[in-house]
Amino acid sequence: MGRGDLTNQQWARLEPLLPKGKKPGRPPRWSKRQLIDGIRWRTRTGAPWRDVPARYGPWQTVYGLFRRWQRDGTWQRILTRLQAQADAKGLITWEVSVDSTVARAHQHAAGARKGGTGNAKNRAGSTTSPKIMPSGAPGAG
Repeated sequence: MGRGDLTNQQWARLEPLLPKGKKPGRPPRWSKRQLIDGIRWRTRTGAPWRDVPARYGPWQTVYGLFRRWQRDGTWQRILTRLQAQADAKGLITWEVSVDSTVARAHQHAAGARKGGTGNAKNRAGSTTSPKIMPSGAPGAG
């Protein structure tokens, strides 16, 4: 068992929430626990999928389970059930506090003109417009 792998107690809580296999035939080579530990390793470290350690199974298998469950909503169902269990035991406080005193937007997000006020085109008094000459003047045409 690796340092960040699921403990036996954690696995006992998670296993009943996992979908049951529907395919008859050969048993899987890698256990769900190994694959889930591989997914957890990858999300915890932020490493590329190809760097998942071999003890969790081939990276393609680990990634395949992750994406399949992501697409069909399995991860969301597991999270919802775990939250419901924790909420029933009073382990979750649903209070949200947002402090926006330090939230800042980039000048472009705030609607500033492109180029800012330091641009020579936008400075007051330096507007240049083409000179209009009377049609009879030399050089007009």
